[in-house]
Amino acid sequence: MANVEVTVNEVPGPSTEDFENMDPNLPSFVSIDDTTPAGMQWVKVEAMSDEFDAWDSDKWFNSFWNYGNTPVWMREENSFVEDGKLCIKATLRNDPVNWFQTARVHSKTKISYPMYTECSMKTAHISAFNTFWMNNGDIDNRDEIDIVENNSNPTQGCIDTSLNTTNFPWTTHLFPTQMNSQYFIAKSGVTERHEDNYDTRWLLPENPKKDKTWNEDYHIVGAWWIDARTVQFYLDGEEAGRVVTNQDFTRDLELIFDLWTSEECYLGGLPEQNELNDDTKNTMRIDWVRTWKLEAQ
Repeated sequence: MANVEVTVNEVPGPSTEDFENMDPNLPSFVSIDDTTPAGMQWVKVEAMSDEFDAWDSDKWFNSFWNYGNTPVWMREENSFVEDGKLCIKATLRNDPVNWFQTARVHSKTKISYPMYTECSMKTAHISAFNTFWMNNGDIDNRDEIDIVENNSNPTQGCIDTSLNTTNFPWTTHLFPTQMNSQYFIAKSGVTERHEDNYDTRWLLPENPKKDKTWNEDYHIVGAWWIDARTVQFYLDGEEAGRVVTNQDFTRDLELIFDLWTSEECYLGGLPEQNELNDDTKNTMRIDWVRTWKLEAQ
């Protein structure tokens, strides 16, 4: 019997150089593993993209509702553009209840699938959620896609696994490197939710952002809203979890950034109030945000 020799040519994976030179004119994953469907192209949505050279009131607005059962107090002056970054800053308010003064920024434009959005973000280093998400509606009736909700510095009492063994839905002691992605669909007060979390420790060895905490460096976080029931998340050019819903997303959604806190340990707990006076750690920064629609060529 003749021997047959089979040669397998391995396809090389992405290199560090690939990650360091991702094309800013396209979704970052296109430079790493281009899964754009055949016959389709990414078309930039300028109304939902910004390099933040200045505050653009044609693109962005603030909202002022506060999260319930938290010390959060939303104010316009706590969001601003500085040094080419959108900044959301937590400051100490002289109030015994709502002492965590902060801001929330929305896009004026709404969008639906198929689309992709991503931003380059560096978090504040206090116990608070630094967020990039999509939403439309209210607590009882809404579609929501949470791309990232990171707390890089949860309180010690909340990260002690001997004291908090059931931190559903997040593992608080791993927060500094976790992405915390999820979705909600609420109709008449009935809510569907699921998460597919990811972590900078799981990035490829060639990725220079591997293992870096969210306050240590800027991370690129994104979501490809593929269809009525599917969202693929991305972190620094790599796939970072996927959610598939049981019912359809039916609303056009805004992009939202905010910074907020809660005493609940599964969210990381409250920061020390004096940390809100420390400008080296109290500010979340977004270098840029870019959004595309997927259209036929």
